[in-house]
Amino acid sequence: MATGFFKRVFAFGGQPTPDPVPPVPPEAPPAVPETPPAQPPEIPPVEPEAPPAPETPSPDVPAPSAPEIAPAPPPEVPIQPPPEEMPPPPAGPALEVKPGPQIIPGKVTVSRSVERGVDAAPVSTAEAPKLSWFQRLSHGLARSSRELSGNIAGVFTRKKLDEETLQDLEDVLIRADLGMETALRITDALSASRYGRDVSDSDVRTIMASEVEKVLTPVAKPLELDLSHKPHVVLVVGVNGTGKTTTIGKLAAKLTAGGLKVTLAAGDTFRAAAIEQLKIWGERTGSQVVSSKLGADAAGLAFEAYEKAKEAGSDVLIIDTAGRLQNKVELMAELEKIVRVLGKHDADAPHTVLQTVDATTGQNAMNQVEIFRNVAGVSGLVMTKLDGTARGGILVAIAAKHKLPVYFIGVGEGVDDLEPFSAGDFARAIAGVA
Repeated sequence: MATGFFKRVFAFGGQPTPDPVPPVPPEAPPAVPETPPAQPPEIPPVEPEAPPAPETPSPDVPAPSAPEIAPAPPPEVPIQPPPEEMPPPPAGPALEVKPGPQIIPGKVTVSRSVERGVDAAPVSTAEAPKLSWFQRLSHGLARSSRELSGNIAGVFTRKKLDEETLQDLEDVLIRADLGMETALRITDALSASRYGRDVSDSDVRTIMASEVEKVLTPVAKPLELDLSHKPHVVLVVGVNGTGKTTTIGKLAAKLTAGGLKVTLAAGDTFRAAAIEQLKIWGERTGSQVVSSKLGADAAGLAFEAYEKAKEAGSDVLIIDTAGRLQNKVELMAELEKIVRVLGKHDADAPHTVLQTVDATTGQNAMNQVEIFRNVAGVSGLVMTKLDGTARGGILVAIAAKHKLPVYFIGVGEGVDDLEPFSAGDFARAIAGVA
């Protein structure tokens, strides 16, 4: 093709002398202007015409065209770009292919954001964070409130408040696990202000909220950590399944978010799952985790954890313990041993003893608090699982009897679902008063 092309150029150069050549230039000019608009299609037709043209003057090519090779190259430069412009067609598909790889990372990015969305199902329930704590508490106590309100409404079918109605109301309140003392307070307050008068179930619920708040206000205290003890030792105790390990993780999250350095001790050496769960919480919160093999001595682990927390400069050491039934003497004795061993490091340790109480256990929780208080010196309570029971009133009975501070309550699995206890919010939520 190149030789034919060059021959054609040479022919243009030698045409001024012979007569037959001039007709050829007029045909070539139209071909040349047409080449810029649609160079790819017209080049092929020109090339087949070019071979015949050089074939006629082929003998003249060697002599005259040799000197005119110099002018010929300039036209060659513009003509050769067209073949170089041929790549656009291949380049077209190449451009279409490039988006392909770009889409793949795009999908990866989107999938990662979806994964974050799943972690943030906390985000889809990001509607939940928009709710106030009282609204979430009300949702959590909905079963307790609904059952209590329904029973109260069933009592007040008569217009006037009389002795029989008061007795029926007292029975309803006791069955709701509010306790005898609180039930009497509510019926006495109702009798004093409404006896012999018309009364509705909403009136009763308003008075109940007021009296429950009076019972709970003295125990609604914030958790205070004395950081003059470094580390401040928090021992977490409770029976099986009350949410000790989860509570520890949520508490660690709050403390580390507040700028405190935390060490966690996996003292529940009877359950491999508890050890692994605490390690996960340690990774999430950036807390050091001290653990040992399954079945190791819990008291020895607590002793070692204190030393490591001290070396690491931790502000707080939180120790998990095995869940134990309050009627198992040998297990309660082991808990006493942990307390004694910690006292060898610091006579005041543990500085805080939190007991997790499962609201679903109802009246059994009363006995648990009493026994753990005697054995481990419980200093405050964390009430858990209020969202899964109709027996949330047990917290009121515990507060009335034991007068122990209630530091936190939990109404869900999220970190934000463990909140400082508020007497007024709890009273209104369980009474169904907005």
